[in-house]
Amino acid sequence: MYRILFEHPAFLVIDKQPGIGMHDEKGDGEAVNPGLVNRVKADTGLTLYPVHRLDKMTSGLVLLARTTEANRELSMAFAAREVSKQYLALSDRKPKKKQGWVKGDMQKGRGGSWLLARTLENPAISWFDSVSVREGLRLYRIKPQTGKTHQIRVALKSIGAPI
Repeated sequence: MYRILFEHPAFLVIDKQPGIGMHDEKGDGEAVNPGLVNRVKADTGLTLYPVHRLDKMTSGLVLLARTTEANRELSMAFAAREVSKQYLALSDRKPKKKQGWVKGDMQKGRGGSWLLARTLENPAISWFDSVSVREGLRLYRIKPQTGKTHQIRVALKSIGAPI
């Protein structure tokens, strides 16, 4: 479910696999399925603090701070956009454009799904580019400039390439 890729006195870099949440989840009845943070804590015996998060079905690198000071400093770096993040995604659809900016306010649509609006009051902003992997499959690289929940899925859906 995870691998420790790098250990530093102030933080750990974890390779999180899809299917594991960041935090504990209630299972059937009263059973609790431990999340990534508590699994790593239990396996290492360390006190750890999540600096950022990835969705349950998303794989990728996660920083877990080992001290409250490191958590504060790393969290501030993420908030100040001093950390560059990029994601890879696959879609079986061609986009309306092969690369560019996707900007707009995120709003709930009918049925509760998120949509990208044309307004720019508090926009989600992402840069993307794409390349064909094979017939019927395209690889997208997305670099979010803001950190909105579901931003990547909403951005790609808005250009006609749902993931």
